[in-house]
Amino acid sequence: MAMNLKSYGIHVPADATGDVKTTCPQCSASRKKSTDPCLSVNVTEGVWNCWHCGWTGTVKGVAEKPEPLPRKPVRPAYKASVDLPEKVLAYFASRGITPDALASNRVGYGLAWMPGTDGEVTAIQFPYVKGGEVVNIKFRDGKKRFRQAKDAEKCLYRFDEIAARASANRYLVITEGEMDALSLVSIGINAVTSVPDGAPSPDTKQYEKKFSFLESAEEIIAAYGRVILCVDNDLPGQTLERELARRIGVERCWRVAYPDGCKDINEVLVNHGKDAAAAVIANAVPMPVEGLFGIPDLAGDVGLLYAEGMRPGVSTGWLCLDDFYTVRLGEMTIVTGIPGSGKSNWLDALLVNLHRDQEWGFALFSPENWPPERHVANLLEKVIRKPFSTKYSYTERMRDDEVRDGLEYMAGYFHFIMPPEDQMSLDSILQKARVAIYRFGCRGVVIDPWNEIEHNRSDKISETDYISQSLTKVRRFARMNHVHVWLVAHPTKMQKSKDSGEYPVPTMYDISGSAHWRNKADNGICVHRPDYERDVTEIYVQKIRFREVGKIGKVELKYARECGIYFE
Repeated sequence: MAMNLKSYGIHVPADATGDVKTTCPQCSASRKKSTDPCLSVNVTEGVWNCWHCGWTGTVKGVAEKPEPLPRKPVRPAYKASVDLPEKVLAYFASRGITPDALASNRVGYGLAWMPGTDGEVTAIQFPYVKGGEVVNIKFRDGKKRFRQAKDAEKCLYRFDEIAARASANRYLVITEGEMDALSLVSIGINAVTSVPDGAPSPDTKQYEKKFSFLESAEEIIAAYGRVILCVDNDLPGQTLERELARRIGVERCWRVAYPDGCKDINEVLVNHGKDAAAAVIANAVPMPVEGLFGIPDLAGDVGLLYAEGMRPGVSTGWLCLDDFYTVRLGEMTIVTGIPGSGKSNWLDALLVNLHRDQEWGFALFSPENWPPERHVANLLEKVIRKPFSTKYSYTERMRDDEVRDGLEYMAGYFHFIMPPEDQMSLDSILQKARVAIYRFGCRGVVIDPWNEIEHNRSDKISETDYISQSLTKVRRFARMNHVHVWLVAHPTKMQKSKDSGEYPVPTMYDISGSAHWRNKADNGICVHRPDYERDVTEIYVQKIRFREVGKIGKVELKYARECGIYFE
C-alpha cells in the first residue's frame, strides 16, 4: 500500500500500518511551516486527508482535488467616463454636490448591468480607491437601483483620502452613503467616508457580518481623535450607528442631530444650505456615556426601543430554561458551581446553541481549557453531537469529514483570547475582547474562571472593594460594547451535608471574596450535579435583574457525557 501512496507523492515509512501523519504534497512546500505533518493517512485503507488544504483521496480511486483556497477579491475595471454629461452634473447640483467634489473622487458615468434589467443601462459609478487602485465600484441608475462590483473588496469609501488625513487632532466623519460623503466634501469637510453597504433594517439577522470593511481601516480610524457618526435619522440608521459605535468604541464616537424634516446630511444641505450642514457636524455631541444622559442623547435609542419593544434576551436553546433565563446583550451573567459540576461545559453548550440559533460569535478567555485545540474539540462534540475521541467505545466517534465540516461551521465565530503569562490582567483580557468585537462583531465574551486572572491588587485596597471595582468594569464593558459577558467564579470550599452526604447548592454569596458577586451581577446561575452517577444537571437561576429577561427558578437538564451536550 505504501508504494501505491508514493505514486501520489505521499511518503510514509515502508512498514507503517494504520493511521500516520506526514507532509502534504499539495500544500506543504508553499507553507511557512513546510515540515508540519498536516496530512492524515490511513495506510491500511489507503485513504488520506489534509487538514490544511482539504486534499482527500484514496488509492482505490481517483484522488479528489483539494478545495480551492479562498479567492482574492476581484479588481474591477473602472471604465466609466469622469467627463460627466450635463444632465448628471445638473442632478448632482440639485443635491448640492459640486463638480470639484465629483472630480476629486473620480465619480463617473457609463454603461453597467443593473438588477432587474435585461442588459446594460447608464449608471452613476462611485469608485472605491485603496492604495491607488480601484478595488470596488458602487453603481446607481436613474431608478435608484444599486449594486456593487461582483466579488470586489469591501472597504470604506474614500479610503486613501481618509488615510492621508488621519491625525489625532482631527475628527473622521462616517456617513451612510456616498451622496452624504460627497455632500460634506462639497462644503470643505474632507476627512469623511461612507460605509459600502448602507444601513440594515432593524430586524435584519446577522447584519454584524457585513462589517468586514472595518478591518482594513482599523489603524486609520484609531489614528483620528474622534469619530462622528453622520447616519440617517431613521431606524436603519440608528441600527447602523449602534453597531459602528459598538465596534469603534462608544467613548470615541459622536453623533449628530438634523433639523426637523431632514433625515440625512444631504437633505440638510439641499433644504438649508452649506452653513446649516456645516453646523450639523460642528454641533455633534458625544455618544451617551454611562452616568450622563440628556433627552436628545436618548431620543434615537428610545425610538429603537419603541420599535423593538421591551424584549427579553434570546433563547438559550433549551425551552424549559427560557422561562427563567434568556441572554440579552449589554448584560453580565455570573456562573458558579462546585468543582466538577460542569460549569464550563454547560457554558460551552450554551454558546453552541446561541451560535446555531442566533449566529452569535464569541471571544473566549478560558485558560482551564487550554490548549485551545482541546477546547475546540469540546465545542465540536456539541456541534456534531458525537464524541471527538474513542474513549466511549459504545457510541460512534465523529468522522474526519464531520470534523472538517464542524471546523468550517465554527470558523469566524469562535475566537480565543490567549495573552502571554505576564499579561493575564482583566484590563488585558478586555482589551483583546474589544479587538474581537471590532474585527469580528463578537456578541459574547467569556471569562472562565476568575481565579485564573492575574490580580495585581494593591495593599491599600480591600479584596471586597477590588472585586466591586472589577465587576463594575466588566459590567460597564458589556453595556458599552453591547455584548453579553459570562464570568465563571468558583465558590469557597464547601462541606458535604452530614445528613445527605451531598454538597449543598452554592449561591452567589458563597463565591470567594465578596457579596458583590451577587450585587453587581445582572444574572446569576449555579450549575449543580448532586449525583454524579445520574446524568442530570441542575441549573439554578439565582438572580435576574430585569423581569423581561427571566425569573428565579430551577431547571433539570439531561447530560450526555459522551459528547458533553444537554437535553431537556
